[in-house]
Amino acid sequence: MKAVGYQNAHSIDHPESLLDITLPEPVPQGRDLLVEVKAVSVNPVDTKVRGSASRSADGPEYKVLGWDASGIVRAVGPEVTLFQPGDRVWYAGSIARQGTNSELHLVDERIVGHAPQSLDFAEAAALPLTAITAWEMLFDRLGVAPGKQPSRKSLLIIGAAGGVGSILTQLATRLTSLTVIGTASRPETRSWVRELGAHHVIDHSLPLAEELRRIGHPAVDYIVSLTQTDAHLPQIVEAIAPQGKFGLIDDPASLDATLFKRKAVSIHWELMFTRSLFGTDDMIGQHHLLNEVAALVDAGLIRTTLDQRMGPINAANLRRAHALIESGKARGKLVLEGWEQGAV
Repeated sequence: MKAVGYQNAHSIDHPESLLDITLPEPVPQGRDLLVEVKAVSVNPVDTKVRGSASRSADGPEYKVLGWDASGIVRAVGPEVTLFQPGDRVWYAGSIARQGTNSELHLVDERIVGHAPQSLDFAEAAALPLTAITAWEMLFDRLGVAPGKQPSRKSLLIIGAAGGVGSILTQLATRLTSLTVIGTASRPETRSWVRELGAHHVIDHSLPLAEELRRIGHPAVDYIVSLTQTDAHLPQIVEAIAPQGKFGLIDDPASLDATLFKRKAVSIHWELMFTRSLFGTDDMIGQHHLLNEVAALVDAGLIRTTLDQRMGPINAANLRRAHALIESGKARGKLVLEGWEQGAV
């Protein structure tokens, strides 16, 4: 089968950073689904792993990246109960296994959902990883209560125009009573965040505390930092309300938690791979979560965050997508769909 992989970690401009390769077809075991991959999207985690992690000396010959995927179930393992061949599915995979940048892919059924009927494969592939991350952050980590009961609480999303920010903005505005404040620094990204439903949009290239005072929200109950937490931390400490909750997903070089002690702020880290990485008892929660998001999409409450279709799945197009993400100028999600005919 066709796939895209690499052997050694390189910068994206290196000719061997991503390669078109051929791999044996995998065989499903246990609760595995064998999925015919129709579309994939590219996330910052893809670029981080590619640039820092080479193939394991005792592992497969090539490391295959990619987590977001949509496709069709072609075969199932002997213990599968949730799906059958022919089902349309979407999921974000496991960081402990080979990735989705391959024609056929194995994934545990407990982290797979039925794809929205109203989306094509590319539109669906844009959502799983970011939807899981945003949902788990909002409802599991921060403990925000869904529903529209009157509330005076507010949420600040730093980096609201990116992949996770785009879906978190929608979930928070559609499913909760929070006042949602998103950050974006360029005219086109500010417009994008407004389209997604944010009540206010402020500029994260300016001091956040001053921007919040300008719009009449000097103290925010919940703050989620999706990017550049190191740079924004002093402003986050100043802007968060006493007894507030702070969530983050990026990898700051250091994080001084004592800065939050005076305000009794709790800190919450989100990693959507944790359930599959450790095989937690609630791993099947991602199956249910994805089915709920699919229902919200089909009901018209949540829209895909697909921004650019990057062409068929191959090394050249994946390199373009990685470079765009690393430039910091991407908004929404970048998706590749289909496989070119002919030999690799």
